Amino acid sequence: MKSKKSIKSIVMFAILGIMTLFFINMSFAANTAKVSVETANLRETADSEGKILDQLSMNEEVEILEKTENWYKVKTKNVTGYIRSDLLTVKDEETEETEKTEENTDTTVENEENTQNNENETVVEDNKEENKQEEKTKIVLEDTKLKIVPVINATDIIEVKANQEVTIIETINDWVCIQTETTKGWIRNEKLKSKQDEEKADEQEAESEEKNEEYSEETKLKTLYIASETVNLRKEPSTDSEIVSRLSLNVAVDVYSEENGWSKVKVGEQEGYISSSLLSDKKKETSRASETLRTSENASSDTETGSAPPSQNGGSVVETAKSYIGCSYSYGGSGPSSFDCSGFTSYIYKQYGVSLNRTAAGQYSNGTAVSRDELQPGDLVMFGKSGINHVGIYIGGGQIVHAANPSRGVTTDTINSGYYYNNYVGARRVD
Repeated sequence: MKSKKSIKSIVMFAILGIMTLFFINMSFAANTAKVSVETANLRETADSEGKILDQLSMNEEVEILEKTENWYKVKTKNVTGYIRSDLLTVKDEETEETEKTEENTDTTVENEENTQNNENETVVEDNKEENKQEEKTKIVLEDTKLKIVPVINATDIIEVKANQEVTIIETINDWVCIQTETTKGWIRNEKLKSKQDEEKADEQEAESEEKNEEYSEETKLKTLYIASETVNLRKEPSTDSEIVSRLSLNVAVDVYSEENGWSKVKVGEQEGYISSSLLSDKKKETSRASETLRTSENASSDTETGSAPPSQNGGSVVETAKSYIGCSYSYGGSGPSSFDCSGFTSYIYKQYGVSLNRTAAGQYSNGTAVSRDELQPGDLVMFGKSGINHVGIYIGGGQIVHAANPSRGVTTDTINSGYYYNNYVGARRVD
């Protein structure tokens, strides 16, 4: 009898031991989980605005420490933090996870679309929670690679192009998490500008093109034209005064006062004095028939005679300039991938050791004046309705290469018809 009882006791203990091991294993299984989405944020606190400690990949295992409402406190890679419960699949609970996925359609639909579209696409988290943060649209300043986490040496995801609009998700120090049409990632704050800044830049460009029209019409006496081949714009009303710039035949100037044979004028962004005898209320003819008249006028004490020396680097300058055709236009841009008009000419000539003034009007004081019928490849050509607000590089055959506008970028145009024919101001040879 004792032997039978002993056997029964042993069997009972063995069964209890097996059951205990089974439940222990079940307990351990229930304490681990896998990431069920492409990328999940491990946060410092149990809310969507908590600091991101790490980003976990699909099927990466974590140890569950506890559950708080819709968040799991987990441990992975010796890092402890919080992950939303709908971004994890707890082992042996796949059925429960499927039901949970249906209840969180707003999150999973986004994840599925990202998975189908491309590699390294990150998951947009629960829209309702993300909407707590203020979404802003910004524009990328230059071609930049997104980072998977906000660290300078982190893995690159994709490259976003200059002038692309992106949505701001969150900001951490000098890093900004942005959402493109397909991907979410991190970029340095200085690589972005607001849409308002872009619109302001466009407005400033438009204002620059219409500068003289905005200048006070109440104080302006009249608009006259340079009546000689080349005329000095002086700082003071005296032939001994400093020369501000040199103006070519038919350049329009706004006259604000007249005294003792001198006119105070404004052209583009420059102000100064011109001898009143060198101004006319009408543009002069530029045909050969008027050559004698112009030659006589050039004998005046404040005009310059002679022609500019031949261009030394004109052909090379043209070839370099044409190689940038197709680059984008950006206000204030000075290369190497985007330009405004004067930024483009400055960038090209800088490669040949020539330093130009930064604005189109300022570049009209660089180099030597060139008449329209003496243009050579490489010459700077200026335009404007009233004053100078645009510049390009002459490439021969009545064509210029220039940074035209935001919609066309760097391109070519004729100066023998249309806008650039009607608003031609003058040209300068600078090499």
